[in-house]
Amino acid sequence: MATPAPRTALITGASGGIGKAVATRLSKDGFDLVAHYAGNPAKAEELVAQLKQSGAKAIALKADVAVASDVESLFKKSLEEYGHIDVVVHLAGIMPLFLISSGDVESFDKVISTNLRGTFLVLSQAAQHMTSGGRIVAFSSSVLAKSFPNYGAYIASKAGVEGLVRVLANELRGRNITVNAVAPGPTGTDLFLTGKGEALIKELANLAPLERLGTPEDIAGVVSFLAGPDGGWVNAQVLRANGGFA
Repeated sequence: MATPAPRTALITGASGGIGKAVATRLSKDGFDLVAHYAGNPAKAEELVAQLKQSGAKAIALKADVAVASDVESLFKKSLEEYGHIDVVVHLAGIMPLFLISSGDVESFDKVISTNLRGTFLVLSQAAQHMTSGGRIVAFSSSVLAKSFPNYGAYIASKAGVEGLVRVLANELRGRNITVNAVAPGPTGTDLFLTGKGEALIKELANLAPLERLGTPEDIAGVVSFLAGPDGGWVNAQVLRANGGFA
């Protein structure tokens, strides 16, 4: 009897804090990895080297998720390397904060282009190339429930992501492919911590009844569930992994 081929996971934004944790967890779960990055090859290659040292198979690929041809190339090269893609985890995103009243259209367009257009492009390619049994996991944010000042563009982009996830799940009816989103609460990553003082970080951590920040590993465990055998009956959902933050 032939040995089944290892499952393959493509992770966008894999060199970030949560992305690295997700890649590490899925490699432990037995997946071969495609670690996508946008602008920091050193961090991506370091991650790939670490995964290989632990016995996993992994490659790093660069793409701007807001550019259609880049995303097409990302999937094409992944398929050339492994022959199939079983799981897509779309983490790549940005979070510049500014008031709506600032009228900063340039920053707004950049957030929407990267976070929402990028999600549309990645989900589109995933839907075209994944076969039966596939799992698609996008990323939203639990900040949607809080409506904090300065988060307008970011919240608008992530609200759009949640809409895309639910619609795509319906569009893939009959193909045995699940589409879900994970919406982390405050998580101790560089993206979250940058520009925040100790007092603000403590205040945000205490918003959750568990009175701590999430860890990248907390979020990676949720992705592992959705990508694994026990997550097969979860579809068109947004899992708010936030310790009760919202």
